[in-house]
Amino acid sequence: MSSSPVPSGTGPLTDPAPLSLCAREPRVPADRLVAEMVPPPRFDSVRFGTYLPDPNQPSQTEAVRVLEGFAAGLGSEAAAGSGKRRLFGFGKAAKKAPAGPRGVYLDGGYGVGKTHLLASLWHATPAEPALKAFGTFVELTNLVGALGFQQTVRTLSGHRLLCIDEFELDDPGDTVLVSTLLGRLVDEGVALAATSNTLPGKLGEGRFAAADFLREIQGLSAHFRALRIDGEDYRHRGLPEAPPPYSDEQVTKAAHTTEGASLDAFSPLLEHLARVHPSRYGALTDGLKAVCLTGVRPVPDQSTALRLVVLADRLYDREVPVLASGLPFDRLFSDEMLNGGYRKKYFRAISRLTALARDAGKLVDFR
Repeated sequence: MSSSPVPSGTGPLTDPAPLSLCAREPRVPADRLVAEMVPPPRFDSVRFGTYLPDPNQPSQTEAVRVLEGFAAGLGSEAAAGSGKRRLFGFGKAAKKAPAGPRGVYLDGGYGVGKTHLLASLWHATPAEPALKAFGTFVELTNLVGALGFQQTVRTLSGHRLLCIDEFELDDPGDTVLVSTLLGRLVDEGVALAATSNTLPGKLGEGRFAAADFLREIQGLSAHFRALRIDGEDYRHRGLPEAPPPYSDEQVTKAAHTTEGASLDAFSPLLEHLARVHPSRYGALTDGLKAVCLTGVRPVPDQSTALRLVVLADRLYDREVPVLASGLPFDRLFSDEMLNGGYRKKYFRAISRLTALARDAGKLVDFR
């Protein structure tokens, strides 16, 4: 329990009944899934110029240089009128197609800025937003589930670029599905860019991810250039430690005095997440200005933990601060989980929730 002063909120009491995530059961139409395939709000304004390479990690500077050239190349090829099939080396013009990989894969640990760079590539590619798509691997599989495989191919085949964040190499079935989809899109001339996590049991913090990724996408391997991005988690680089948890009373008061805040007990929220498909977690957070949680405790099992990871990602994407009581976020996952095959996901969730906890400290007025 913290000895911090009681949060007094951002203004007068405007709504004595805070919102509740547990009371929400969103339904997301398929057309919304397509329209939302853009960089998340947190990455609306990122560009290559706003990425700050660590001077001790030359691979970060090199990645920016390569990606800027990749984006420029897509624009120049389009301007020159090179056909879709010629661009990727298919069809009758294949022999005259540019040589070398026509996709990029960003390989690195959590917190080194892979998503920042992927979003910057999306923004830098000279095409209308409707001709570019950006989404996580989970969002892409959800799109296939909503539209069907053939309709997804038709929907995305006219795009100039498809960016896939966090390619899920730990899900063999979906990996085959998406690999097949990407093969069809490559045939249609869609440029590809991706980041990914590592396979279960690969404990190298991304050092094995490039080889795994290229093997799992099988015939598409030749179309990707792997860019290794070394570095430490930027969210911890020169920043203060996460604030200690507050008391239940402090969190409850903050929820009642912060407009647009939700208030939920942690255990019931975990149970509710099991009843809502992860594809809807983004909609679950619609309109929220802050999330207030009481009684944070270790998650009980792996399935629950993985659902919490998805929620943490959606909150982070939307820059929703999180104020909590109970245990600190670095004690959410057991040692067994943190040493297992999904450890990168759990460390990413801890990192992102820690950043959101700092944001909550900025949002709430402590007097």
